[in-house]
Amino acid sequence: MTSPFTPIIEAARAADTETARAIMALSALDWAACGIAGQGEPVSQLTRALAEDEGGTPQATLFGGGRAPMRSAALVNGAASHALDYDDTHFAHIGHPSVAVLPAALAVAERLDKPLQQILAAARLGAEASVRFGLRFGRSHYQAGYHQTATAGAFGACLAAAELMDLTEDQCLHALGLTATRASGLKSQFGTMGKPFNAGIAAANGVEAAFLAARGFISNPDALDCTNGFVQTHLCDGSTDQPSGALLESLSHKFHACCHGLHATLEALATMPDLDPAQITGITVFTHPRWLTVCNLPAPTTGLGAKFSYRTAVALALLGHDTAALETYSDALCADPAVIALRDRVEVVGKDELKETEALVTLDGPKEGRMASFDLESPMTLDTRRDRLHAKAAALVGETRAQALWQAVDRGDRAGFCGLLAQA
Repeated sequence: MTSPFTPIIEAARAADTETARAIMALSALDWAACGIAGQGEPVSQLTRALAEDEGGTPQATLFGGGRAPMRSAALVNGAASHALDYDDTHFAHIGHPSVAVLPAALAVAERLDKPLQQILAAARLGAEASVRFGLRFGRSHYQAGYHQTATAGAFGACLAAAELMDLTEDQCLHALGLTATRASGLKSQFGTMGKPFNAGIAAANGVEAAFLAARGFISNPDALDCTNGFVQTHLCDGSTDQPSGALLESLSHKFHACCHGLHATLEALATMPDLDPAQITGITVFTHPRWLTVCNLPAPTTGLGAKFSYRTAVALALLGHDTAALETYSDALCADPAVIALRDRVEVVGKDELKETEALVTLDGPKEGRMASFDLESPMTLDTRRDRLHAKAAALVGETRAQALWQAVDRGDRAGFCGLLAQA
């Protein structure tokens, strides 16, 4: 059997490069650190409470300890790992691959007693596919208000789960067909607990679809492109052509604890040292217009909202607050008169000529008249990426735990890895 899903699956399988595997291993460390650090967030606690209240067979580890059925574990761990919005992203489809795919892969692997090497291999396949699904859906899907992490991510999570369940080709296509009727998630949830919840439902939807297909569930395997299929009903305009190479090689990791749309701006500001906020009368941020509907909250009052605000993030950075630190994004700082005063001097302008990975910042004032730009696609070696992610993980969970997590990933020690996730 073939279907519109087949070219995406084949392209994702062909993209199994050494660099893509290395990046997936680093993403496992990053995902784990983000989830451990995010386990105390309200969305994490509320989804955990839901899983505990429902009960069921304890099949898979939860962040912070305890076990739950694999579908519930995927939901809880997906939400927890995205709670801080500090996890990896991919600009090709503007989504977060790991928070949908890794929770699904880990939950299924624990249920079936699969080794960590197979988890990472299945997650690489699912993450690569999720980006390719995102490209198939296109920018109109995202601009219409759909959250690619949740929609494209559900298909990636399903494929990772199907791989670990050893589904036949036909079963895999039925699983993806079922995912087409389950995938959901809206950008209107940005700045609320609904955004990380979107990652959790993507992971859970993928696990559910693969589980049902493994037991004979029949769906429409043409549900991607057929009449009334996902592409038609979800305002998709992407190309059916599959790009060559491993898209996972261009995965981005976050080094600021906020929406990735803000990072190029913050990196540009970092290239302008010794700034005096008191001398700045105006700040203009030029960014790709698509980000204006993602992370341009003009006057957030909560720390979570600040993570989606150019104006607030710029003010925080210029006032010397560490934008990589979780505590910077607080309700108290949003209400700080100095932050508000500087925030209100920031203007955000969409500029079509810029790529989605670029930003240009200009500063005005009697002693300030400076300009800087930055492109997040600037080359980064694997060694530099590894060093920055190790430092980030250490800041999130402590040096000892970060080192132990990496050693578990490097050795393929699933029990040790899960044990570290389960620590309170």
